[in-house]
Amino acid sequence: MNYRELSLKLHRELGGKIEMISRAEIKDKDDLAILYSPGVAEPCLEIQKDKKLSYTYTRRHNTIAVITDGSAVLGLGNIGPEAGMPVMEGKAILFKLLGGVDAIPLCIDSQEPEKIIETVRLLQGSFGGINLEDISAPRCFTIEQELKKVCDIPIFHDDQHGTAIVVGAALTNALKLADKKIDDIKLVINGAGAAGTSIAHFLMSLGVKNMVVCDKHGILWRGDQSLSPTHQALAHLTNPNLEKGLLIDALKGADVVIGVSVKNVITKDMIKSMNEKAIVFAMANPDPEILPEDAKDAGVFIIGTGSSKYPNQINNLLAFPGIFRGTLDAHAKDITHEMMKAASIAIASCIQEADLSPEHIIPNPLDPKVHERVATAVKEKAVQTSVPKTHE
Repeated sequence: MNYRELSLKLHRELGGKIEMISRAEIKDKDDLAILYSPGVAEPCLEIQKDKKLSYTYTRRHNTIAVITDGSAVLGLGNIGPEAGMPVMEGKAILFKLLGGVDAIPLCIDSQEPEKIIETVRLLQGSFGGINLEDISAPRCFTIEQELKKVCDIPIFHDDQHGTAIVVGAALTNALKLADKKIDDIKLVINGAGAAGTSIAHFLMSLGVKNMVVCDKHGILWRGDQSLSPTHQALAHLTNPNLEKGLLIDALKGADVVIGVSVKNVITKDMIKSMNEKAIVFAMANPDPEILPEDAKDAGVFIIGTGSSKYPNQINNLLAFPGIFRGTLDAHAKDITHEMMKAASIAIASCIQEADLSPEHIIPNPLDPKVHERVATAVKEKAVQTSVPKTHE
């Protein structure tokens, strides 16, 4: 199918993929008086006495904002807030379809972190949570960190944490098949932007000890004064053997490579230099770092991509609907690292060990049972670890 032409046609016909509908009917003057004036004054006055009652008397308890500045939209780059709106509308559909969460897309016409932070802070009273989306690194790190300080609702940057959570689930199942232990492997990440940095931190928390991270200039190593502060911090946490060189050097003797970079940067010869039962997650979109057929031809054991065209699609869609559903149900003020780990474990557990295969390490992102399991795991972890609540 020609998805590009069909997408343009359908978007033009729909005139937007989402709309607002009423949860109540106004059939007569009594309904009008109850749902609007004068009756609506009563919930207003109750909320005036206690702002947290906005979670009781309005839809805030189930509504989040999907926020972007349009600076890193899909694989398209810095295309601006208006051009990012179709993606944010699509995200809103998925939140509702798979998590039952009402999501409002908001595209901010500024790429200054201070303005984005202040805008979201001023809007937070209308929402139960904030999903940051398609904001370029390193600004996305600052924006998320500062919003967590100034907001009383959960903040989640999906490109960082959602991707990391699903990669963690896919790696858990892939290592079971390869019969390798997470603390014994050498793992390489190619791409040190928002996703790569978050994946690195998350996988280290799961037990990876020998990790090497590469950017477009090569291996990050401590002591390299040319690195940005963000990359210097990452270099100090990774690369325990102080390796230097390019991606081709990093992959020698590696067990796993995770690509969150650009197409065609991993070659067959690089794959052949890896250890037996090599695992490759080539997640660049729309085209992967190496085509699955080339990776298989080079002897890779398991290949995953970010594309639905191939088996083992590593898609953050598996994470964000259930994470927000569980967070909102728990009334949690934050989405903690422990809640994220619970989500990753839940995703991995959706495939029984007997059903695992090199072509099947991750569940179908459109399976509603996956999102129900993630939501339950996140809510239970929030309660178990006594995460502060938003409105209780």
